[in-house]
Amino acid sequence: MVFVIGGTTHPPHAWASLGVPHRSASGAESRRGASKDVFMKVSNHAGKRRGARAILEQLERLDRVFACYPGPMFPPPPRWSRHITTASVTGTNGKTTTTTFLAAALGRLARPVLRVTTLGVFLDDTPLPFSASHDAFLECMRRGFEAGARHAAVEATSEALAFGFAKAWPISVAVFTNLSRDHLDAHGSVEHYLASKAQLFVHLPAGGVAVLNAWDPASALLAEVVASGARTVTYGITSRAPGRPVLRPDLTAEGISVGWEGTRARLVPSPQYRTMPAEIRIRAIGEPFLENALAALAAAIEMGVPPADAVEALSRVPTPPGRFQVLGEGPRAVVDYAHSPDALARTLATARGLTEGRLVVVFGAGGDRDRGKRAAMGEAARGADRVVLTTDNPRSEDPAAIAEEIRIGLGDHPDVRRVLDRAEAIEGAIAEAGPRDVVVLAGRGPETEQVFASGRRPLVDAAVAAEALARRGA
Repeated sequence: MVFVIGGTTHPPHAWASLGVPHRSASGAESRRGASKDVFMKVSNHAGKRRGARAILEQLERLDRVFACYPGPMFPPPPRWSRHITTASVTGTNGKTTTTTFLAAALGRLARPVLRVTTLGVFLDDTPLPFSASHDAFLECMRRGFEAGARHAAVEATSEALAFGFAKAWPISVAVFTNLSRDHLDAHGSVEHYLASKAQLFVHLPAGGVAVLNAWDPASALLAEVVASGARTVTYGITSRAPGRPVLRPDLTAEGISVGWEGTRARLVPSPQYRTMPAEIRIRAIGEPFLENALAALAAAIEMGVPPADAVEALSRVPTPPGRFQVLGEGPRAVVDYAHSPDALARTLATARGLTEGRLVVVFGAGGDRDRGKRAAMGEAARGADRVVLTTDNPRSEDPAAIAEEIRIGLGDHPDVRRVLDRAEAIEGAIAEAGPRDVVVLAGRGPETEQVFASGRRPLVDAAVAAEALARRGA
């Protein structure tokens, strides 16, 4: 069962950690739950620079693609759902990490805590049986409620929100991480993509809270569509581009120090957070994770967690699998989920800051997805000393053709290789690396199989890297 848009197909697992209902374009369940009013608001703001008329014409086309039919996409939330205070996290990158951080902080209020991410559904650290359907999501939440859970942190993808999830579960706190190019194969335009995410903020209840990244330009648009009666709080790191925040920050991190042992920074709070500790330390490596931790910290405080308790809880959170996951010591391999141009650029910037030798990156791009980002992925990789182009999940496309589209963005980079067997690419990069080099394996994170036209093949980047490092004694 697949959902079809613009000639591309998406398997069920691609549609959200929450299990968005979907069928083929000829079936009944390809509906858009996003409010057109929000599309107009967000797009008109963006249109000041690009031309509102052209954007509105594109929205009309998208309306036809996401043909609606009467009736709600999801059933109304069950009555008991109001007893679970829920924060939901959306954005292009960092959703899983932010949700994981937030769940840990909420544990300082009461346990157990429900955590819903693309890695699964958890009651504290216990995984719950889950399949990609809304019924399965509700069953997990019900089980958590019956076990005593009264707080939840839920990751929400743009696809789930476009299909109306913001109305299907009561959200008290909505968190936005960032916006960059991704999923345009599904949404058709950046405006549709952002408008889908905006649903989380438009449908906040009176007394709800929107937590926005003060340095991300999209936050300025989202701030204008936050529901009446909801408050907005902001966070960010001073080193984040653009150089100046687009919103006045309530919680800032500066004096950032990143090492192989983790990340730390000074906290600069506004008066409303005057009891905030002076410093934050996290085990995750890199400024993007610090940004995620600040988002979780602000949300946790708004949900009633004392600031000192929240900061202490964040310091104990292990990095989620496949998020700048470090293996070995000489050389080091880094497994990271970075699969968008912005995420890849930030991951490589973190690695570059820690690398004493050469920086090598092994990556590809997904097939049957947004082709327009492939050259941008290549451009993001220019800062590496060696680039090894390989497969990601090519699906029905020719892996060699995908690699060549990425290569365009690399320009005249002096050291580019193409090894389409991903395991071979990883093994070769590690075998040839010097003892002070860092090899970044980007794009797939904790995924356990690759998807080809011929079917699925098992492959875990971290396992392949660990074996290659063991052969070196690293």
